[in-house]
Amino acid sequence: MPVRIPKARSTEIATFGFAGVAGFAPFYFMLPGAEERLAAQTTRWAPRWERNISYFAPPAQRIAQRVEPRLERTVKRIDDRLPLEKMAKNVDRRIKYGIEKFGKQE
Repeated sequence: MPVRIPKARSTEIATFGFAGVAGFAPFYFMLPGAEERLAAQTTRWAPRWERNISYFAPPAQRIAQRVEPRLERTVKRIDDRLPLEKMAKNVDRRIKYGIEKFGKQE
C-alpha cells in the first residue's frame, strides 16, 4: 500500500520558501552583478518600505514605552537573584588553579 503524504499547509510552504531564499542568498550574491541588481531594487522599493514603516512606528514606540519600565524591573530582579559575581569569581579561581596545576607539571 503506498504511503500517502498529506498536502502541505500554507505555513509549511511559507517556511520552506523562506528557508530556500535564506539558504540560496549567499549563492545569489556570488553571481556577477548581484550588488548592482540589489542596489537597483533597493532604490526602487525603499520609499515604499519607509512609508509602510512610518505607519507601524508610532504604535510600536508607544508599546515600547509602556513595556520598558516593567521589563527593566524584571531584568533587575533577575539580575539581583542570580549569583553572577560569585560565579565569575569561581570561574576565575578555577582557571587560575588550572594554569598553576599545568605549570607545575612541566
